[in-house]
Amino acid sequence: MWTREELKERAKAVLRRAYWKAFFVSFILALVSGEITNVSKNFSDDGNARIFIRNTMDRGFQEFSWLGPALIVMAIAGMGILVATLIFEIFVANPVEMGIKRFFLSLTAEDAPIELIGYGFKNGRYLNIVKTMFFKNLFIFLWTLLLIIPGIIKAYAYSMVPYILADNPELDYRRALELSEEMTDGEKFNLWVLDLSFIGWYLLGALACGVGILFVLPYVNTTKAELYIALRRNALQNRVFQYGELNNNK
Repeated sequence: MWTREELKERAKAVLRRAYWKAFFVSFILALVSGEITNVSKNFSDDGNARIFIRNTMDRGFQEFSWLGPALIVMAIAGMGILVATLIFEIFVANPVEMGIKRFFLSLTAEDAPIELIGYGFKNGRYLNIVKTMFFKNLFIFLWTLLLIIPGIIKAYAYSMVPYILADNPELDYRRALELSEEMTDGEKFNLWVLDLSFIGWYLLGALACGVGILFVLPYVNTTKAELYIALRRNALQNRVFQYGELNNNK
């Protein structure tokens, strides 16, 4: 069994010796996953929109002949950006995320090298990681199309997949998804409560124009690594997987 307090105390112990390294790696993860955009977003776009509307009204809604072609160009540009974003997420962001999970797992035991960020791009691991993470995100998306709640449940069910790949990047994607579901079976509510327990820290970080949230991320990421270690230990005791299938050093 595990408790939130136990995981967080272990995370704090890790951060006392390696906070700034964890901060840098967390910053990279936030950058490739798009969290930086959300953290640093300001209201300039809204201001520009208000100016546009006001100027349009002042002109008496004249000269709108450009609107149709402009909307077409915007739609094409939007589709291009969407496709480019998906390609980046599938082929770059997902392997980087897995490497960062590997970093935090190593950091819980010893001083981990930052080079682990690129772990997913080496030694023939890349294609299997890309495939496994793609199916993970695809299944979550498909469940979300049914209803939001099933999508959230599946997101928690598959939340251990990046850590499982960090342990064994050659594991078949079906087995990785299966192991994650079995590890989180009966734990999803506890995982949700663990996420909720960071809300106070996020609110505190938001007071500094949102930038302070970046300083909370190392705490969150280290705690999640400790969570996986606890779930992996429980799974091993329950014979969900065999010795050698995942890293059992801790």
